[in-house]
Amino acid sequence: MEDISHILAPLNEPQRDAVTATGGNRLVLAGAGSGKTRVLVHRIAWLIQVEHLAPWAILAVTFTNKAAREMRTRIEEILQQPIGGMWVGTFHGLAHRFLRAHWQDAKLPQHFQILDADDQLRLVKRLLKELQLDESRYPPRQVMGFINREKDEGRRPEHLDDGGDFYQRKLIEVYREYQATCERAGQVDFADLLLKTHELLRDRPDIRHHYQERFAHILVDEFQDTNAIQYAWLRLLAGDRDNLFLVGDDDQSIYGWRGARVENIQSFQRDYPNTQVVRLEQNYRSTGNILQAANALIAHNPTRLGKNLWTQDAEGEPILRYAAFNEVDEARFVVDRIRGYVTEEGYRRAECAILYRTTAQSRLFEEALINAQIPYRVYGGLRFFERAEIKDAMAYLRLVANPDDDTAFERAVNTPMRGIGPRTLENLREQARETRVSLWQAARDLLASGNLPPRAAGAIGQFLDLIDRHRRAAPDLNLDGLANDLIAAAGLEEHYRKEKDGKGQDRVENLGQLVETAGRFHLELGDAEIEGENDALAAFLAHAALESGDTQADEFEDSVQLMTLHSAKGLEFPIVFLVGVEEGLFPHSLSADDPHRLEEERRLCYVGMTRAMHQLFVSHAESRRFRGSEDRPFPSRFLREIPAALVREVRAGGLSRSAAWGAAASLTPGARQADTSWAAGVPEAAQGGGFHLGQGVRHPKFGEGVVLNSEGRGAAARIQVKFHGEGTKWLVLAYAKLEPLG
Repeated sequence: MEDISHILAPLNEPQRDAVTATGGNRLVLAGAGSGKTRVLVHRIAWLIQVEHLAPWAILAVTFTNKAAREMRTRIEEILQQPIGGMWVGTFHGLAHRFLRAHWQDAKLPQHFQILDADDQLRLVKRLLKELQLDESRYPPRQVMGFINREKDEGRRPEHLDDGGDFYQRKLIEVYREYQATCERAGQVDFADLLLKTHELLRDRPDIRHHYQERFAHILVDEFQDTNAIQYAWLRLLAGDRDNLFLVGDDDQSIYGWRGARVENIQSFQRDYPNTQVVRLEQNYRSTGNILQAANALIAHNPTRLGKNLWTQDAEGEPILRYAAFNEVDEARFVVDRIRGYVTEEGYRRAECAILYRTTAQSRLFEEALINAQIPYRVYGGLRFFERAEIKDAMAYLRLVANPDDDTAFERAVNTPMRGIGPRTLENLREQARETRVSLWQAARDLLASGNLPPRAAGAIGQFLDLIDRHRRAAPDLNLDGLANDLIAAAGLEEHYRKEKDGKGQDRVENLGQLVETAGRFHLELGDAEIEGENDALAAFLAHAALESGDTQADEFEDSVQLMTLHSAKGLEFPIVFLVGVEEGLFPHSLSADDPHRLEEERRLCYVGMTRAMHQLFVSHAESRRFRGSEDRPFPSRFLREIPAALVREVRAGGLSRSAAWGAAASLTPGARQADTSWAAGVPEAAQGGGFHLGQGVRHPKFGEGVVLNSEGRGAAARIQVKFHGEGTKWLVLAYAKLEPLG
């Protein structure tokens, strides 16, 4: 008898049931950390070695090229033989292979070209110009998103009805011209790969039957992330063969914003009544307490198919919940805990991950890590000051500080689009070269000469006036006020809010975080009396430039991992900090009133929690500043959905805001202990707990006042004081020279 122990031995009983299944469709509900990839790999090995299926009779669909390569490698390692001929790849990769084989039937040239996202955007911009449509009313990215969404739903322009809406009519018109242009040029975009494949399978029974006969088994990974056209594609390819083996987890469906339909996995049993469901519930990643908490949370989603994760490992540590005084305290708390795990408990920095809901939240954690000299990497994204929207806003600020900054001028002058075309810009560059002046001065000179077309002259004049107004206003504004007014006047928020690619809201929030960062920097600058930096704007620009330098760790350096919750899917870490768990932030304010989106937010929280292997922290801020105003958000409903018995609350000791000025609790099991490390580096006069809420103090410049609040520790520890004649100010203890009164 053939030895198959190498296929079955590593599997638990439900995994074996899935791998050895015979006849009919299978839906494998694979919970987080339950070994779904192992099941897929061993299933294919079983089909080849035990059922003697030829590799070319198997179609395996993954969502990334990396996953496809790993799957092929692992199968060959199990079988100790190559598996040439097997179709394994992404939906788009397999569709491309299909169209290459049937280019004539698809009415494509033999060597058709694929448009990437940048190519697609350039084509949309060209068509908008040809159709004389204003980009401010029809943002190119928004139009591109419309075209891609309709294709993902399987709809061509002729299938769409404008419903009497003029705007919708124009979008359909652009789509029609876009499709005609692509057909003339023999080009397809990514969405077209799937749609054309579906259309060919639908309209050509001979081709459809050929592939139905060829692929005896079709296996799909991450089925919960499929969109409408991908599911339709699979159904056509499978026909009535009952040969689908689908692996997914409805509890981890978190990409609805980019077209994924959790309904696909939820309705599969209805579409295929003979489907057998296998649940993989044994988790090999997390401790018992983490799994119990995640199970309790996700149980609040009424439409889920249902499963309950468990582990043979120990219950482990309770989930630690920290209620921070504010967002700064939250960041410093997290960084302090990471430092402790690394220096005292021997963890690698890369074993610690900070997960957040929006990209804007990374800013304070980056700053805290930089200050602590701890290497970090922003996984799957850019550091704060490297993000396009931040660079756009900073370009405007740089022009206010120095209008002769040509690099800033080039970036800001037509962002957002204001009707300044390439020809006008080239005229400006030529004028600057010939007269050896800056682009700013060249613009002034050309405007004065009357040699610009009326539309271009009007747009240039408005831009110059925008910068001039804010240059005049800058001396009378705090940095956050200047940044806020400038961003609003430039129309950057409105520009990004129109984007429908799922990133627009994140970009708007990042701009808000920039305003907050500028305000916080201004406070610290003024109170610390930094020698030689009298110009707050210049100092802030220098700070941003230095921080956007080489502060992120190299790819292979041991470094703390920062990422959004969406980026964290599929990853695992021994220690996870899930931060900003507050109403309005997580769940996001845009989802709170929509039951379907709220369910997806809860699934996102579930994904975040199940990334943790040994220790999970959840934190929220009692106060959070945004755009200069201070909100007091409620803790997230998700925290209330976790059983209290599984959570240990960690708070500062004593009178929370006085005894230890923003200090976090020392996290020793079973204890709450005040951390007095805030005092390191603070002058002796400021140490010893001499200040407390309501304490009277005297400042050599501002006079007498009363202590209202505190945050931070070490050299950056600050207190908020209301002065009798100067109003309320935040002061850095290391520099403030405060004298206690009474």
